[in-house]
Amino acid sequence: MPVRREYLKEIEEKALKAKDKKALYGPDIDIEKYTQHIERGKIESLESLSRQVKEAAILTGISLEEKERAGSYMQIDQSVVYESLNKSYEGQLEIMSTPDALEKYDWMEEYFWKAVPVDMDKYTAQVALNMTHGYFIRVFPNQKPQYPVQSCLLVAENYVSQNVHNIIIVEEGAELQVITGCSLSKNDAEGIHLGISEFYIKKGGKLFFTMIHNWADNFHVRPRTKIIVEEDGSYINNYVLLKPVKSIQSFPVAHLKGDRSSAKFNTVIYGLKDSYIDLGSRIILEGENTRGESVARTIGADESVIYSRGDLIATTKGYCLAHLDCRGILFSKKSKIFAIPELVSEGSMKSELSHEASIGPIAEEQVEYLMSRGISKDDAVSVITSGFLNLDIPYIPEFLDKNIKEVIKATAKDAL
Repeated sequence: MPVRREYLKEIEEKALKAKDKKALYGPDIDIEKYTQHIERGKIESLESLSRQVKEAAILTGISLEEKERAGSYMQIDQSVVYESLNKSYEGQLEIMSTPDALEKYDWMEEYFWKAVPVDMDKYTAQVALNMTHGYFIRVFPNQKPQYPVQSCLLVAENYVSQNVHNIIIVEEGAELQVITGCSLSKNDAEGIHLGISEFYIKKGGKLFFTMIHNWADNFHVRPRTKIIVEEDGSYINNYVLLKPVKSIQSFPVAHLKGDRSSAKFNTVIYGLKDSYIDLGSRIILEGENTRGESVARTIGADESVIYSRGDLIATTKGYCLAHLDCRGILFSKKSKIFAIPELVSEGSMKSELSHEASIGPIAEEQVEYLMSRGISKDDAVSVITSGFLNLDIPYIPEFLDKNIKEVIKATAKDAL
């Protein structure tokens, strides 16, 4: 049975009241200018995509052959063009669009707009009022698919507002890896991507989530994400942004509700051209013996502006441990990096919260040392940059890790 109309009406009413509400961070965007709506038909395989779309998808970690993939989800602009589940994993997980899940399961009311407030700002309201799909992924209890699920949310036309609502449910004792890429097939595309993501990790569950963002000079991005982690659950988030973007503002929140739950954020950011980047993470440690870690590596080049935020909030009455590590390198006198760490202990007498943050230019002595060993200045800078941004992200496929390193290396040659 579908979700009750009364509940959907309540969501709509809240959204209408917030449709003009500005976000707390980031520049305010006029979303009314992005009105183009394009309907696309289904495709039989990812191999049948156009060459331009294929190239964009591959750069975000998508396997067109779907080898070593448990399933795939592909959305172009506002249309779901492809969904598949590897036959080997039937009975272990399910993949569909969020509207289809709302139509199929009445219990979706327990998850739909339950983590992210619908009235947070004008961007959450826009998604609620004009949702254009998004993926629903659920792994069944005690199932642990060997291979990851892959998804691609791609914008192919100008003046599109892609308003997706994604939901992932990791049932009790289950594990899941997800690789998701958000990208454009046109480098000059102008538009906006609004992404609501609500992730629920049940008792003893684990979710490894890797996101690659490849945007462009005239594109705005406003994701809104919250993760609920129950007892003994674990969440690892890997985020990579290595291409220019007009503006992006995202501040995902992991709420460690259950005892012995944990969360880790790994973030790699390369600010190019006049990109306005406001990214960070918040970990709320509510359960006892919870653990959190947030590691960010940022490089500011050209005229980019980067805000690197990190919040650790302990509300548990028992013990918890969390660490924040934020480091940045400036490659340009016109670039700016703001590191904004915040540690909060709300009445917790046993919490251990720590942070280290640093920003500075690339070390000249390191460049000179490598040059003394016969390495050119460009290659020396590339080597140092690659090492700085390399977090050895866990659970990331080898080919994707290799691609990220190649992009970092190629971009770093133009750094100085």
